[in-house]
Amino acid sequence: MGAKGTVMTAKFLIEGQEFVALNGGPVFSFSPAISFVVNCGTQEEVDELWEKLSKRGEKQQCGWLKDKFGVSWQIVPVVLGEMLNNVDPEKSQMVMKALLQMDKIDILRLKQAYNDE
Repeated sequence: MGAKGTVMTAKFLIEGQEFVALNGGPVFSFSPAISFVVNCGTQEEVDELWEKLSKRGEKQQCGWLKDKFGVSWQIVPVVLGEMLNNVDPEKSQMVMKALLQMDKIDILRLKQAYNDE
């Protein structure tokens, strides 16, 4: 039983996916150990989500951010996984090197790294 006026559990839908939030009290806090991964198809989608979710939050490296509530998110273009899983390890390494220099992920820069062996 929580304090009067507080919510203990809440169910919500995001894009048809059901989530349950549980108020664990002051003993438990948000950490990057739990994050939402958003797979984006385009740079426009990456840009929009990055700006909206990081507003009054904290932008971090490699597509990670914390929103204004302290929840961690990973805003990731689908093409990144395809590039990192290439059978040519040199291509994957070049993409990883480029990624490590980014906060918000830039698909064009990833593609340039991928094609510049």
